[in-house]
Amino acid sequence: MIAKKRPSAMDLFRSHFKQILNHRHPLFRLAGKINWLVFEREFGPTYSEGMGRPAKPIRLLVGLHYLKHAFNESDESVVDRWVENPYWQHFCGFEYFQHEFPLEPTTLVKWRKRVGPEKLERLLAETIETAKREKLLKKSHLDRVNVDTTVQEKNIAFPTDARLYHHAREVLVREAKKRGIPLRQSFKRKSKAALHRQNRLRHARQGKKANRELKKIKIYLGRVVRDLIRKADPSDEAMKELMLRAAQLLTQTRQSKDKLYSMEAPEVECISKGKAHKRYEFGCKVGIVSTSLGNWAIGAQTFHGRPYDGHTLDKSLTQMERITGRKAKHAYCDRGYRGHGYEGETEVHIPGRGKRKRTRAERKWMHRRSAVEPVIGHVKHDNRMIRNFLKGVEGDQMNAILAAAGYNMRKMLAAFADIFLRLLQILLERRNFSLFGHESVATGLKTEPALNA
Repeated sequence: MIAKKRPSAMDLFRSHFKQILNHRHPLFRLAGKINWLVFEREFGPTYSEGMGRPAKPIRLLVGLHYLKHAFNESDESVVDRWVENPYWQHFCGFEYFQHEFPLEPTTLVKWRKRVGPEKLERLLAETIETAKREKLLKKSHLDRVNVDTTVQEKNIAFPTDARLYHHAREVLVREAKKRGIPLRQSFKRKSKAALHRQNRLRHARQGKKANRELKKIKIYLGRVVRDLIRKADPSDEAMKELMLRAAQLLTQTRQSKDKLYSMEAPEVECISKGKAHKRYEFGCKVGIVSTSLGNWAIGAQTFHGRPYDGHTLDKSLTQMERITGRKAKHAYCDRGYRGHGYEGETEVHIPGRGKRKRTRAERKWMHRRSAVEPVIGHVKHDNRMIRNFLKGVEGDQMNAILAAAGYNMRKMLAAFADIFLRLLQILLERRNFSLFGHESVATGLKTEPALNA
């Protein structure tokens, strides 16, 4: 049920945010530039008109997700900081200071599941539209884009065989205890002791002894699985799924295809991008599309199944067109996109092909291709894409989209802050104290005394 705003009589005795906040603050200005009615129209159909408990305002939930990814916060910390920050409260649509939590952090999880990754693209699209209205992003900037892929790692431990066997046994024992299934033996202490011995022996490079401890942990898991096969309810689908995953762990080898790396996140894949400092990454591949001019993030698409980079180009450009409403004329990619097979209207440029025939202007645009690398770095380290905490395949896509939206938010906040600093510089230069040889705060240069002072 959509919540209705009801004014309170106590509002007459409280100070309005417009009276106490700095109107030149970047977040205050940005709150007035975003078209919040778009989200009401987009997400309104997912709510019921007359049934259920009144929901939280849509602007509050959208604003919290913007703030979460713009300032690299978790679901819990963004709610805690929201109570302390009046600018955040104004950004989310409140007119008076609130002294209580607006909602529980789990409400953000439920709202994301209700909306889904397809509708969450509206948050990324609105950041682009806001940048257009403020003339920070021109339509001509969308004609040339840079495309590249990166890895969005899942929040899982490094999947060694011993750790996987031990954790799978723990999960099965815990679920059996919840269902009241009496196990013959849980191997809780034996498996833990064997895991510690295996870690120490592996660190000491005593491979044969470490493999014997690993075999013990595997045997303990197999005994628990066989005990559950005899005693578990065949109609319990959740328990059946966990047992199938444990059985896959017992049968997979080093050369197996589609290996399982986590009991809680079976969608995790092992990806090697050739990095010297991190040989293997466990998560999913993400295609990032950014503008060649301005470095705005205009696309973030996840790909499962470890596809070749070139085969992701079509979907990345399609998503960019869906979000911006405009087709790119030129797309600049690295050599990993050779043999992409793209047949759309966008002209794809790859380094090393026809280098001598390119003009000076074309070579300049090719050199701009590497500008997508710092965009990926900021999206990962500043906007929560370095490690994904959201569950499932849909969680991977939602986190990538929200991270790109948070990146654009930070760019707009920085732009509004620069405008404020320029205005402050003009005001300081017009002050009388800057006419008497004092050092200018805005420019850092000494000014000569005025002749008529």
